[in-house]
Amino acid sequence: NPFWWSADEKFFNNCLAVQLGIPVPKTVLLPSHHRPDDTTDKSFRNLKAPLDWDYMFDYIGFPAYMKPHSGGGWKSVYRVDNPDDLWAKHGETEQLVMMLQEEIVFEDYFRVYCLGQKYVHIMPYEPRNAFHERYIAEPRTEGEELKKLLKTVHDYTLKLNKALGYDFNTVEFAVRDGVPYAIDFCNPAPDADIHSVGQANFDWIVEHAARFAIEKANEHKLNKNNTSWGTFLRQAVAPAAPVTKKPPLKTAAEAKKTAVKKPVAEKAPAAKAAPAKKAPPVKAAAKPAAKAKAAKAAPAKKAAPVKAKAAATTAPAKKAAPAKAKPKAKPAAKKAVSAKAATPAPVKATAAKKAAPAKPAAKPKAKTAAKPTPKKATVAKASAKSAPAKAKAALKPAPAKAKAASKPAAKPKAPTKKK
Repeated sequence: NPFWWSADEKFFNNCLAVQLGIPVPKTVLLPSHHRPDDTTDKSFRNLKAPLDWDYMFDYIGFPAYMKPHSGGGWKSVYRVDNPDDLWAKHGETEQLVMMLQEEIVFEDYFRVYCLGQKYVHIMPYEPRNAFHERYIAEPRTEGEELKKLLKTVHDYTLKLNKALGYDFNTVEFAVRDGVPYAIDFCNPAPDADIHSVGQANFDWIVEHAARFAIEKANEHKLNKNNTSWGTFLRQAVAPAAPVTKKPPLKTAAEAKKTAVKKPVAEKAPAAKAAPAKKAPPVKAAAKPAAKAKAAKAAPAKKAAPVKAKAAATTAPAKKAAPAKAKPKAKPAAKKAVSAKAATPAPVKATAAKKAAPAKPAAKPKAKTAAKPTPKKATVAKASAKSAPAKAKAALKPAPAKAKAASKPAAKPKAPTKKK
């Protein structure tokens, strides 16, 4: 990808390697010794001056290597042994922006070809040899340790090239204490000369480069961008790509469990609704209310002996009870229930007990008991119709209005009209 190659540089690559978890040497970025063209004194006013050289020297240590942050071919690469040596050589770099890296004293060194982000070829390399002898080297690590080391180098190479998006690149690793440090991995146009890499390495790169070229030609799509972009840029441009939040999907077993739980949840409210159907508290409240009203009405009806005989005559009056239930007004409803529940029998019993000493007076009234029966029947009817009125007010004038109630019944009917 020529677009990415033009934007790539070594300091960014080191930062990306740190993010990927790949070991790299300690690195700091130094400003150019000379001010770049087309800049003024104010162009770098956000740069802290003087630089904290002591911090950098303590962090990197000596000896160290200084090289351009963007470049290749071992150009302008310096080895510095102390601060004075660094400042002297830094003055030679002029407008180049340099990186200062710690020195990795290595036991083994590898240069690795990577094609198509999948084909990997590891080559032992000795950068301290002459240019034409650098690929003539053998690893010092042996046995199982060498296999593990080469596996780690292989994995690091693929991880770096996939993140960078390079299809043709070389990565260099310096091994210190068994740990491979990525030294240089920004070589999209690597060395592949037969005179430097050797016959065996040259054969491998030619064979796999041809294979990769054929694959790219077969995968090519017209009128589309066929360039390779690294995972770093793709995730930066479209961060929604790592949408791995879908795994919360339930497995078949979990789905069955939830399917079983749902009916249980439905039964729970049904069980709660069951006690709601129990309206006995309302009836219980109605019964004591009826008794209370009956008790209040009891002392008003002092004609106990008359009621004793009226019980037989007023028995048909009980048939009017369903008619009383029709005008179930808020206050009348309870009184109607009380009239039904509190039948004349219990009231008579209480009245009889109170009127027990008045038995001699009850005998002469026994004859007239037949006549006032319609009076009490009408009174019973009127009291049922005029339920909103208090029991005491309805019963006291009952003997006086008995005859008038039977003929016009104007006063007791008035409240029924309102109902």
